[in-house]
Amino acid sequence: MTTNEPSVSMGDVSHSTFAIGSHARAESHHHAAGHDPAAEELLAAVRELRADLARVRADDRIRALDEELAGAEDEISRTGTTGESRRQRLRELLTDAQTVLSLFTSAGTVAGLLGM
Repeated sequence: MTTNEPSVSMGDVSHSTFAIGSHARAESHHHAAGHDPAAEELLAAVRELRADLARVRADDRIRALDEELAGAEDEISRTGTTGESRRQRLRELLTDAQTVLSLFTSAGTVAGLLGM
């Protein structure tokens, strides 16, 4: 007996989320391997500072800081850590934008976690 069912072929599905069927439900819980508590704390502080920065009128220093913070957020989310060169760049940008950042507790938290 022959059926007219379509054929399904799946390649590598690692790091994927999918569901099959009319009542199927898929949830994704992908996390980068090797997250340590210090990186998680820095990630939370970076996110808080970015949220605070969205509340001020940005100049070139604030935009540069936000871009570097976004890169750090992405890097920690993907790899579980940040490289020393990114940390150094964040330190420099935090110093450059100190006038505006003194308004935010979140800036002090990020600076403290970067060893400033």
